[in-house]
Amino acid sequence: MVRKGPSRRDVKVDWKALDIVHPDAAGIDIGSREHWVAISPEKDEQPVRWFGCFTADVERMADWLQSRGVRSAVMQSTGVYWMPVMEILQQRGMEVYLVNARHTKNLPGRKSDIAECQWLLKLHTFGLLNNSFQPSDKVRALRTLWRHRSGLVGQAGSSIQRMQKALIEMNIQLSNVLSDLSGVSGMAIVGAILGGERSPQKLACLADPGVKASRKVIAKSLQGNWREELLFVLRQEVEMYRECRERIAACDGQLQQQLRQMESKVDLQAQPLGPRPQGKRARGNAPKSFDLRSELYRLTGVDWVQVDGFDVQIVQTVTSEVGFDLRAFPSAKQFANWLGLCPTNETSGGKVLKRGTPKVVNRAKVAFRQAASTLLKSKSYLGAQYRRLRTRLGAPKAITAMARKLACLFYRLMTKGSEYVDKGAQYYETRHREQQVRTLLKKAHQLGLQVIQPEGKTA
Repeated sequence: MVRKGPSRRDVKVDWKALDIVHPDAAGIDIGSREHWVAISPEKDEQPVRWFGCFTADVERMADWLQSRGVRSAVMQSTGVYWMPVMEILQQRGMEVYLVNARHTKNLPGRKSDIAECQWLLKLHTFGLLNNSFQPSDKVRALRTLWRHRSGLVGQAGSSIQRMQKALIEMNIQLSNVLSDLSGVSGMAIVGAILGGERSPQKLACLADPGVKASRKVIAKSLQGNWREELLFVLRQEVEMYRECRERIAACDGQLQQQLRQMESKVDLQAQPLGPRPQGKRARGNAPKSFDLRSELYRLTGVDWVQVDGFDVQIVQTVTSEVGFDLRAFPSAKQFANWLGLCPTNETSGGKVLKRGTPKVVNRAKVAFRQAASTLLKSKSYLGAQYRRLRTRLGAPKAITAMARKLACLFYRLMTKGSEYVDKGAQYYETRHREQQVRTLLKKAHQLGLQVIQPEGKTA
């Protein structure tokens, strides 16, 4: 069988595809110690130059580019070394393109910094590179604070783990009676141990009355060998944990100031926030010095605790990465594709070679996946949909598919500003059953069969 090629009218050749789009362009190869810059040979006798990474060197680079009439520059997102260069060039009024290094792969051969900056210049001159999404300065500041806070939370969690390890090595089985060592009861008992108390009965009396384990069991778990080197480790880890908590509190204060500087979308006095839904409380790592839920409601116009799968920390992570204005993404599909949640099919010769989502390192993507994984026991429409996907596709693919649905939902709520209404798990199950019945009836009609339904039941 001979495969027919495309007809003449289907083939459209764009002879102007390689027209010069950016005539006054520059390509910059960013490095940790030096930057290589290339411009058009028509603008300078020495079109490729080397500059250092110090501020004075970058200023000298900007002066040279301005004197040669460069209006647009392109660079790769190499670590964090591109940030000061981009900031100085933007202050000079230049349009700076920040591109993904995967989109600028050179031809096979010897790679050098000189060849790399010239290759970037060539691609950018013909308009073959797409600019990466960059939020506003206020959102960047918010992102920096939230990422720093996440790092402090991780350090505090590591200190708790090392505290737990030291206690277990002393055979103090406190984790068997307390679910959280960093809680009120756990820290009170650890503080008394470091203060010199060794009586299991006296230590057990420090536990909160709400602890499910009895005082006798708690006292039994506090019998161990009090080794001096392990007590020293325990003391230092407790000090480290308390210092991390103090830094987190200071970071929360700075975060609150940054949020208050942003433009409000809802007046809290005219449209007050409703009560928190039952069974949905803030997680332990949420800010305690201010109400993050109210701030997000003021800035977005959406009460995110009402949306299944979301909480204030997940929404704060996403908004600190993409901002509160999503007009840079024309549609929800493009927003999900930017996050790396849409599957891509690599085809050749009409055959699909590889399926799967692209490898995208994005904190917002991770947040949506975390939100999707929390829907397993949710008695909502989204929960029922996730469980159906999990049964059919398996957990990893179901999490990715549900994360995409949540990303599209987030985009619609942010752009439309409408109120989220959950239709319930029963509504989803009913619709799914009706869809299955319609599919069976259609298949039976195609096979020439007749389906007889029981009396009193309809499709």
